[in-house]
Amino acid sequence: MSNILATGGAGFIGTHVVNDLITKGHSVTVLDNLSLGIKENINPKANLIVGDIRDSEAVTKSLKNIDVVIHMAGLIVVPDSVKDPILYSQNNVMGTLNLLDCMRKVNVKKFIFSSSACVYGTPEKLPITEDETIKPDNPYGASKAAVETFLQTFNVNYGIDAIILRYFNPYGPGEMHKPETHAIPNFIKAALNKKPIPLYWNGEQIRDFIYIDDLVKAHVDVLDLKGYQIFNVGTENGIKVKDVVDKIFKILGYEVPIKNSGKRAGDVEANYASSSKIQKVIGWKAETSLDEGLRKTIDFYKNL
Repeated sequence: MSNILATGGAGFIGTHVVNDLITKGHSVTVLDNLSLGIKENINPKANLIVGDIRDSEAVTKSLKNIDVVIHMAGLIVVPDSVKDPILYSQNNVMGTLNLLDCMRKVNVKKFIFSSSACVYGTPEKLPITEDETIKPDNPYGASKAAVETFLQTFNVNYGIDAIILRYFNPYGPGEMHKPETHAIPNFIKAALNKKPIPLYWNGEQIRDFIYIDDLVKAHVDVLDLKGYQIFNVGTENGIKVKDVVDKIFKILGYEVPIKNSGKRAGDVEANYASSSKIQKVIGWKAETSLDEGLRKTIDFYKNL
């Protein structure tokens, strides 16, 4: 069993990852500045350090006796990154570089990074494989791509194992961003409240929605890997966003109006994953169907 530092462990993905790690017997320290995360959602068996990844003192304290860092802290809203690219660079790039430099100084040698399909930008072909050209269309994606490059250099120069997980579109119970910017929770909450669903691009974009339990499993399954490795984490199934809304209506048994929200800065028309590489290396694959995942997610929001 490992001693694991989970940055951003109070966030949506982070809390699920921490819970699973603790269930499997690992010791977990959470480093989170609680600007976006929810303290009450952190597993009580985790050791919480309230601090920022840009604060070397807090980071160094959190790295004591740590074997593996799972780095999930970061700003994630694409349109916000278009409005303020400097903020995204300072937080996502320089914050991560500070974390890596502190790891180097205290000799922590393994890093699992929450990257994003946004690094690909507009893909040349679908499904997207890991050898697709990196050409992000927005500053959020650029911040993730920059960190990936730094990780390669830290692997070469300092021997830090760097495992990169390029998420596609995570969703599931427990997503409580304020304000909420992700599609599925916004759709579900609007429908449950009998309000119009906001839909960008008339819902014609194609996305790969991955259920949180499947995404969490990928983090745990790569714990023993070494070197510098990159994996897509998606379902390999692209679906139009408007068809996701139709599935939600079918599960609820009623419909609400659609509100056309127009275009959104930084969006790409279509992306969905090839996950054959991670399947070959560790046997991971997404197991939760979109219908099943939506039902579980709807049940969560119904019971709030």
